[in-house]
Amino acid sequence: MNKVSSGDIANFKAALRGSLIQPSDPDYDSARSVWNAMVDKRPALIVRCAGTADVLACVALCRQHGLPLAVRGGGHNIAGSALCDAGLVIDLSGMRSVQVDPAARRAFVEPGATLRDFDHEAQAFGLATPLGINSTTGVAGLTLGGGFGWLSRKHGLAVDNLVAADLVTADGQRLHVSASDHADLFWAIRGGGGNFGVVTLFEFQLHPVGPEVTGGLIVFPSAQAKTVLTRYRDFVAAMGPELSVWAVLRKAPPLPFLAPAVHGSDVLALALFAPQPSAAVNDAIGRVRGFGQPIGEHVGPVPYAAWQQTFDPLLAPGARNYWKSHNFSQLSDAAIDVVLQYASQLPTPHCEIFLGLLGGQASVPAPAATAYPHRDALYAMNVHTRWDSPADDARCIAWARAFFDAAKAHASGSVYVNFLMQDESARIGEAYGANYPRLRQLKAKYDPNNLFCTNQNILPEA
Repeated sequence: MNKVSSGDIANFKAALRGSLIQPSDPDYDSARSVWNAMVDKRPALIVRCAGTADVLACVALCRQHGLPLAVRGGGHNIAGSALCDAGLVIDLSGMRSVQVDPAARRAFVEPGATLRDFDHEAQAFGLATPLGINSTTGVAGLTLGGGFGWLSRKHGLAVDNLVAADLVTADGQRLHVSASDHADLFWAIRGGGGNFGVVTLFEFQLHPVGPEVTGGLIVFPSAQAKTVLTRYRDFVAAMGPELSVWAVLRKAPPLPFLAPAVHGSDVLALALFAPQPSAAVNDAIGRVRGFGQPIGEHVGPVPYAAWQQTFDPLLAPGARNYWKSHNFSQLSDAAIDVVLQYASQLPTPHCEIFLGLLGGQASVPAPAATAYPHRDALYAMNVHTRWDSPADDARCIAWARAFFDAAKAHASGSVYVNFLMQDESARIGEAYGANYPRLRQLKAKYDPNNLFCTNQNILPEA
């Protein structure tokens, strides 16, 4: 790095409350490690920020010296946007405070907090907000891209429950944004990713949820998958927002409620969730069970925080991952056929195809209400291609791309921005649809020099 002198770095380090990590430091490699093991970037400086003052100092240094800048929250982004080469990483992972006001049903969340951190604090008061399906995910990145999870059919997206935020902008201001303060910037960060600044505090609306909810899996053999998916699609059309059912096609993991002979075979698992007691949704569970002849089932009362962690073992860090994604407004017979064709060709036992069900309250706001526009998306289909050896890179990536191409004709033409890979910058327009021109205008207003560009980048309007 030759853009910043050693003296400048020494002065910068002395002004920090957090810590500065450089390539010569013993913890450098661990500090640049993220969830997706395919990401191998080498920042020049990593700053583990202790507060907003450190964030301000980092932004100022990058602005003054033209350094590439990346922002790390949970480090879970599939494309590796938490890191950059030869630049500075603002590492917020130490800023993990979650403060809950149970009377006002508000949570004040720092940007390094994970979903597990959030749930631990909010569930102490029987409260929650829609945030993802994997407890190691960072709250910040998930929210800034839109954010959906098990509660979205009942309570909308994460951005629909974001009340306000504090952020540091490219010009070094610290702004409080809400529907009444800098409303245009508040609109932009609700789906616009990390393009508009570094959020240092989120304020969320909370809802009474749990501590006990209903959740579990009903597993069918692949031979029944077409019948089950067809019945599932028809059932979803009339399903109330209290229930969420996701479809996952993969090799059966060694779950204790599945017979050992089933482990490793091709299955279709329907994951059910309802923020209600089991008695209230028993009839619906029975109907889902009746889609076929299950080979295993485990559905019933479960603590909400535990349910949020159920799929963590399948999404542990350290593996190589490549995703491809489409949104679907409907699941046609032809789309089901393509899903089943590629589900029968999984390149490794860790790969899966999932259909994340949206709809309900997530579809109520108008597309222009937030930067996230895809209110017509009923299913977010994602291909989780996952493997361990670099020798399998080409084979696994080719399978994911082939499936993506085959499914494209049956999809809606849009995509969830948090599911985009590094090689998909050409799909930014699909991620934002009709909202993209306004986002480019706001990018020109708040970040005209594109300081925040190591993301799914929104280019400033010329």
